[in-house]
Amino acid sequence: MSLLAACTTTTTTSSSGSGLSLETAALASVPSMPTAIAAEFRTLPGWAEDDHAAALAAFQRSCDWMRAQSPDRRLGPKAGTVSDWKPACAAAKSLAADNREAARHFFEAHFTPVTLGDGGEGLFTGYYEVELRGSWKRTERYNVPLYRMPAKGKRGLPSRERVAAGALGGKGLELLWVDDAIDAFFLEIQGSGRVRMTDGSLIGVDYGGQNGQRYYPIGRYLIDQGIATPEEVTLPLIRSWLKANPSQARRVMNLNPSYVFFKLRHSEVGARGALNTKLTPGRSLAVDPSHVPLGVPLWLEARDVPVPGGEIKRLVVAQDTGGAIKGRVRGDLFWGPGDTAAEAAGVMKARGRYTMLVPRQTIVTANR
Repeated sequence: MSLLAACTTTTTTSSSGSGLSLETAALASVPSMPTAIAAEFRTLPGWAEDDHAAALAAFQRSCDWMRAQSPDRRLGPKAGTVSDWKPACAAAKSLAADNREAARHFFEAHFTPVTLGDGGEGLFTGYYEVELRGSWKRTERYNVPLYRMPAKGKRGLPSRERVAAGALGGKGLELLWVDDAIDAFFLEIQGSGRVRMTDGSLIGVDYGGQNGQRYYPIGRYLIDQGIATPEEVTLPLIRSWLKANPSQARRVMNLNPSYVFFKLRHSEVGARGALNTKLTPGRSLAVDPSHVPLGVPLWLEARDVPVPGGEIKRLVVAQDTGGAIKGRVRGDLFWGPGDTAAEAAGVMKARGRYTMLVPRQTIVTANR
């Protein structure tokens, strides 16, 4: 995920298989359709104005992951077990993802807001799905390998500098070859992406592992050298500096010993997160799983965001992680593919907070 996002939304169709219309299925899954806001949710600024249907599509993908887990699996502090989430997931399955009112009532009927930590603020950045140019074979142009995860030896895995020097060469670990080392470096930062191959095909690559070495943000080097101030450092600035200083680019990138490996995506093109579910632009958030359970909905309030008005108040879902995403209140918002997403993600350095939504069943279980 990124160092530091125009949003689109994703919709899905009902998978209930009941033969009912989508609207009927949505109405049947909840007891009533009041327009009043549930009491607990009135404390969330902007709740009534959000497009909850966009978040529902993301949550339905979390439910796909939960259905494959043991019912006794604990999701994390305050989030209960997978079995606590099953009633909400069952109700979500039959909801039409384009009905905003039904989606809002669904979240209010099945969940309750819970404060994480002390409710303080933290940093929220953005990431996007990178597109590179690649080849299945090494050529004069395509000479930068993307590696699959190697087996860990007694000495661990090599640093970025050693990988760049050829430590993994000749071991049959190359997934494919790309034509730009800086683009490959930024693919690691984002964690997943797509590659346009020489035959015109478009393939996906996902995070496949990491070498276990510490992550160093090279933006810090630019600050320490007086090249940029902390306020000026963004992904576009870092990329521009690396491109403008090719003689120094490799040395500076090697300051970050962390190295990310990849695997081919064997499903439809589209970024996938830590739950191996497709990410929803503007609604999937990378978090620190030691503080925030994966799969859960979060009410996000953030300012200084690159959107009209400069702030967002929306429902997102914790569906990804990242090497730079560490802390009790820390998030990385997925903006999707394309140049617009890349521009927004690259400059996003927002301050904000989130509130977790947990099933009412979780509260009942905890109070038994």
